[in-house]
Amino acid sequence: MNLNHIQLPASVVANLYRNSLIDPDDTILANDDALWKITDRAGDQWKYLGENKKNILIVVDYPDAIYLPDEELSFLTSMLTACGLSLADVAIVNRNYYVTADYKDLIAQFSSKIIFLFGVDPVSFGLPVSFPHFQVQSFAKTTFLFTPPLEERKKDDLLKSKLWVCLRRIFGI
Repeated sequence: MNLNHIQLPASVVANLYRNSLIDPDDTILANDDALWKITDRAGDQWKYLGENKKNILIVVDYPDAIYLPDEELSFLTSMLTACGLSLADVAIVNRNYYVTADYKDLIAQFSSKIIFLFGVDPVSFGLPVSFPHFQVQSFAKTTFLFTPPLEERKKDDLLKSKLWVCLRRIFGI
């Protein structure tokens, strides 16, 4: 492999060019595999990875990443692919940057029908109901799934299988 054929993960490209790829129309394209946008809502800016074509919101909490670390993004991408989805179908929001935003704000912004909370407790997310990990929960015309953070699946294959069972139920696969 020579220097003309190096392929960097999408999140690395987005981090490298986050200031120089800013489009005045509020759209930033890192590459064909990973799109991220900044939208303006009453002066607030929402940074998210994906295009949200199917109104599926993925909420994570990583203080040291814009969205999520590369390894977790890779796992999430493979999980989406197994469900017949891609990053274009979802919006990934790092809750670490929006600690005061609750589920109402995010549903309003993203028109979410399905929300995955990876390591984000439902009550801390502003939901008036609490539910355990891997329980598919309907509330406010939205389907929620609360799971441990994505990095914990590395330690426990049982977590991956529980997640897969939930995904099959949610997406009917």
